[in-house]
Amino acid sequence: MSGANFILAINMVVAGLLAAAFLAIAVQDARRIAARWMAASYCIGIVYLLIELSIQSFTDARWPVVAAFAVLLVATIVFNTGLARKYDVAPPWRSMLAFLVFASAAVYLVQDLPRQSLARMMAYQLPYAAMQLIGLGIVWSSPHRKEALDRILMGVLAASALQFLSKPFIAHAVGGWGADATAYLQTTYAMVSQSLGTVFSMALALLVLVILVRDTLTEAASRSDTDSLSLLLNRGGFERRAGAVLSGAVRRGISVSLVIADLDHFKSINDSFGHACGDKVIETFASFLHEASVERHVAGRIGGEEFAILLVGTNLAGARLLAEGTRSAFGALPVEGLPRDYRCTASFGVAELTPYESFAELMQRADHALYEAKKGGRDQVRVSAVSSIISTGARSGRDFNGKG
Repeated sequence: MSGANFILAINMVVAGLLAAAFLAIAVQDARRIAARWMAASYCIGIVYLLIELSIQSFTDARWPVVAAFAVLLVATIVFNTGLARKYDVAPPWRSMLAFLVFASAAVYLVQDLPRQSLARMMAYQLPYAAMQLIGLGIVWSSPHRKEALDRILMGVLAASALQFLSKPFIAHAVGGWGADATAYLQTTYAMVSQSLGTVFSMALALLVLVILVRDTLTEAASRSDTDSLSLLLNRGGFERRAGAVLSGAVRRGISVSLVIADLDHFKSINDSFGHACGDKVIETFASFLHEASVERHVAGRIGGEEFAILLVGTNLAGARLLAEGTRSAFGALPVEGLPRDYRCTASFGVAELTPYESFAELMQRADHALYEAKKGGRDQVRVSAVSSIISTGARSGRDFNGKG
């Protein structure tokens, strides 16, 4: 067995293992549609490798060579489709399929050119390079924020495209790619080419695997921090996320404000109309906070009928304006399941972070302002001025649940 044949055999084993790994992710989490496409891509890659191994048994290798080329190109198209599914980009199906037909026809036609001609070798390699660049473009055009792994993936796709473009020159440097398709597998170039293919195939697959696992873990953590009824962060998730966001804002010198809201007479709603109606009230109020929660803000349900939103880049006046708007809109909106003329209200406490103040102290001041709003008759917004900072024990014994 030649060195190239040995590497082809290794590649088949590797492709099978990678396909199995992607299938395992797809089975574990049915929402990972990208994993299914990736598994299909590496299964198709095994078919390509089998054709490559069989080429030496053909007297006229024209059609097997074209078939191997087309099958590998299909594998890259399927891979790119997986990337598109992962990064929420529409797969460029028409362009890729049209390119497949055109490139396969070109490879068939260049069989009549001298085997060592640059045009013939480029006809094989340019389409693969183009597919890698399409994959890079898919990741680049994703509407989601790109993290370090996503940027590394783009870099590896670019490097993979360059290695395809360099192959004709590598072939020339190591003595060509054989007198015919049968002799190809005995050349040094075949061994180098297959080795490069293994390295980049493994690198891309492992990166995508890690990215998919990262997303799965991130979503699992997010679900554990999310309140199932309001779909906002729960108390623990809010405090963790808000603490991290606040620390970053303080380092950058950005204004931070906190709004705490409590639904008025919520217990009476449950007692009079049932818990299903109470749940609908919570969902309705949470929808206002969802709309207010731009990417840099943090909103959560921190108690039974109590909510909070940390506003980054918003001063006290802006936070009060948001609270007043939410109060007015919520109070005017009928809630499904309640009498048409019944209106729910909420009370709000607002505070802006002061220098050297901790998140706990900010929370305490906003909560105190909320207490004043409830004591003052409910359905109103109260603001905590700097002078209203209270001692830690001023309201001991009153927690965030069941204010009524």
